[in-house]
Amino acid sequence: VLTAAVTYSKPRLATFWHYARVELVPPTPAEIPQAIESAKGLVKSFQAGRLSQITVKDALRNGLVATEVLLWFYIGEIIGKGSLIGYNV
Repeated sequence: VLTAAVTYSKPRLATFWHYARVELVPPTPAEIPQAIESAKGLVKSFQAGRLSQITVKDALRNGLVATEVLLWFYIGEIIGKGSLIGYNV
């Protein structure tokens, strides 16, 4: 059973670590101004009322990214607190 579990999980873990190294790296200094400009463009389009002109695909993608960021924030909070519920006051 253990051999089968190791055989089953090796390729999946290799794939996970490949994507983790690519996707979970912090931004480089060259990418930070680009991200700031992107955020400014999003704010400007929201102020101009172009928000209603985005496609469903883009809206869904933006919603999923926002959800992912929020979930990582909550996971960090849980890790920082050391428990799932509340702070010790």
